[in-house]
Amino acid sequence: MTMTTVRNILTVAVIAMTVAACSEKKKNDVIITTKVEKKAPAAPVKMQDYTQSKTIEWLGNEYMCEVVRTADDSLSVVKDDGGQKYIDNTIRLVIYRKDGSVFFQRNFTKASFDKCLDDDYRKTGILEGFVFDRVDNQELRFAASVSHPQTDEYIPLVVKISRMGAVSISRDTVE
Repeated sequence: MTMTTVRNILTVAVIAMTVAACSEKKKNDVIITTKVEKKAPAAPVKMQDYTQSKTIEWLGNEYMCEVVRTADDSLSVVKDDGGQKYIDNTIRLVIYRKDGSVFFQRNFTKASFDKCLDDDYRKTGILEGFVFDRVDNQELRFAASVSHPQTDEYIPLVVKISRMGAVSISRDTVE
């Protein structure tokens, strides 16, 4: 075999390999996957009850603020996009004087914040949070929230109680 013949054989082999590598393979239309089944929504979800008590100094006197959150079956049930139902909450705020007498007491529901909510949160939100924030001049300030259940989406709210027991509610515009 001559050198030219060897080169020709190698050239033919390289061309054959290139053509074989570039040839189109037969496509298979069969796709193997597992079937995802939608789970039926579980029984209505209730948040855990919560109590917070805090002693504060206000107007030169000592007060104790007590916040109690409970799931309330008497309120409307809300549903998320998947059809899961959630029980809304009632939050009771009681402010006691140092001698134990009640200065202020009120139950809050999502309806208490209606003027601050849009239609989406009125329909699919629950009253989730309510905590003492701070003394703000002559008022006690509380932070509240109406949220989409089990998400980080919520509307922050401010509840102020005046020295005369008047309540004002607004959206919290400060981030």
